[in-house]
Amino acid sequence: MAAEDLDRAAAVLGEAFTDYPWTNWCVEADSHQERVTGLQRLYLEHMAVPHGLVYTDADRNGVVAFIPPDAPAPAESVFATIAELHGDRFARMVETEAQLSTMGTWDDAWLLATIGVARGAQGRGLGGDLLAAGLAEMDRRGHACWLDTATRRNLPLYERHGFSITGHIAIDDGPEVWRMHREAGSAR
Repeated sequence: MAAEDLDRAAAVLGEAFTDYPWTNWCVEADSHQERVTGLQRLYLEHMAVPHGLVYTDADRNGVVAFIPPDAPAPAESVFATIAELHGDRFARMVETEAQLSTMGTWDDAWLLATIGVARGAQGRGLGGDLLAAGLAEMDRRGHACWLDTATRRNLPLYERHGFSITGHIAIDDGPEVWRMHREAGSAR
């Protein structure tokens, strides 16, 4: 992915996640969309692109990214930028991540790290198409996947693509989060 592609993908994801319960909970409200866009760019640039799989549509209006379970952690300097972008909600995010870890993960499963569609392209099935393409590749490679979602309305979409709910946490004064898992070859 070229730098301009990273910028466009991050902008799409920043727009898609601006009103998302999780990012509203753990990313500072001041310059919120810019912060979310910056975080998405960091995850794409330092995790998904070099170690995982990233899919976009031809018009670059949608993005889906998967990260393998053995991806190395980003450099310390990247963590400092992540903390800066989370702003006054960074400590809240770290505490909440500790709560989420109680739901467990799978050693061999890839993380469906992010998926989003630009507002002007939403409602046309683009997200589902990108998800299907990415999951087809996961199936081809024999990889299970897992994800977290903080929006109840996302559950049927993921269930249609073979994911099952494996955990649920209601964060005090925060969003609900569902953990979902999908075995390889679980297309419905």
